[in-house]
Amino acid sequence: MTALPVYRWRLAPDGLATRRQLRAMGLRPGGQEVAAQLERPRRRRGPLVAYLYRIDRARPVRPMTPAREAALAKAMRARRVCPVCRQDRGYCIPRSLGMCPSCHDQPVAA
Repeated sequence: MTALPVYRWRLAPDGLATRRQLRAMGLRPGGQEVAAQLERPRRRRGPLVAYLYRIDRARPVRPMTPAREAALAKAMRARRVCPVCRQDRGYCIPRSLGMCPSCHDQPVAA
């Protein structure tokens, strides 16, 4: 196994991109191996690491099928419905509360 080339933050050569950068270009890694590593130094902890992929080997993002779109809509709808009052709140219910803020703020009847 060969060691990956490591580049400092903002000093990676042209032709390499992170997953997020590939996605912004409408691409995906497409099964290719990581080409290099990008490190951003931090003061008190180890560096932040991002993996870089070759842009010339990237493939286009797969198109959204109707079935995938329906499944995604169903999952997002489930995240908006409060499990206590069963109402669609129009926003994602906070996982930290486990219910909508209205239900969380109501006093518990003993």
